[in-house]
Amino acid sequence: MATRPGVRATDLPGSASALDEASVVSGVATGSGGGAGGASRWNRADLSALVRKPARWTVVAVALVFLAMLGHLLATSSSLQWSVVGHWFVNGGILAGLVRTLYLTAAAMAIGIVGGTVLALMRLSRSWVLSSAASAYIWFFRGTPLLVQILFWFNIASFVPRISIGVPFGPSFASASTNALVTTLVAALLGLGLNEAAYMSEIVRAGIVSVDAGQTEAALALGMTKRLTYRRIVLPQAMRIIIPPTGNQTIGMLKGTSLVSVISLPELLYSVQEVYARNFETIPLLVVASLWYLIVTSVLSVGQHFVERRFRRGQERDAKTTFRERLRSHQFSTTAPGHDVDIQADVHF
Repeated sequence: MATRPGVRATDLPGSASALDEASVVSGVATGSGGGAGGASRWNRADLSALVRKPARWTVVAVALVFLAMLGHLLATSSSLQWSVVGHWFVNGGILAGLVRTLYLTAAAMAIGIVGGTVLALMRLSRSWVLSSAASAYIWFFRGTPLLVQILFWFNIASFVPRISIGVPFGPSFASASTNALVTTLVAALLGLGLNEAAYMSEIVRAGIVSVDAGQTEAALALGMTKRLTYRRIVLPQAMRIIIPPTGNQTIGMLKGTSLVSVISLPELLYSVQEVYARNFETIPLLVVASLWYLIVTSVLSVGQHFVERRFRRGQERDAKTTFRERLRSHQFSTTAPGHDVDIQADVHF
């Protein structure tokens, strides 16, 4: 029998070692001239592969049992009261709280992204004053709990009774009461947005430093200013690194807005708390809040996927890989034209 160069005799379709290796790699094998004996050999190989992985099938069985138990609990539990959930799911007060939650998420993320970009550029600055100031800001806001920061801004009037505009350490031109300026909504935005800026600064900085330094040097050699280089060259390439964690931060911010319920801002969770404080239907109302959080989180996750794919264009050879193709990422194919054998293993990422 003639074989192609580089193919061993043990790699032929009829050999036991080739069958076992193929079954481990892909679980799918095809050959010519196998007949019924080849099919039985493949079945034995598949069975042996299953026997060699008892831990995996044990975990799968346990997971399926737990999923069945969870589904049964959700369907039959009397404390959930799905009729109450359906009644309050589209209640006007609940929906108003949901809208306020979305507003807080968008506004706080806008503050965090703009502030984080400025802080990242300050940290990368050659001026030790700017770099030290940005590092101190990040150290403080990442080192203290978000809930403490929200409470601090809500009670800022006890620390600074009036806010003035004028000459530092000199006369003031205008002033106003801190209680009038820092309302409950403003305190929530300051607490959420300024805290988010500390985390976004590290995300943006990581994206900037991931761009090859040669890109900046080439742009400067062409006569572009440093500001234009960052805007036209560095930041567009850094977006591939910045977008995924920013999407995660947005989802985290959506859930983090529930913390402002401690300062009585009527967002989604506080609106739910107001309802179950009156009718004592605590579990059904918490299910309502959870369902809305899950729905909005799912929408944000889908949006994040498309934004990531948009910024990955040109970075992958096969940018339009479908979900089915990814499931078949480990392919093993055998072709036997005549008596020649050609075995190929294709791996796509």
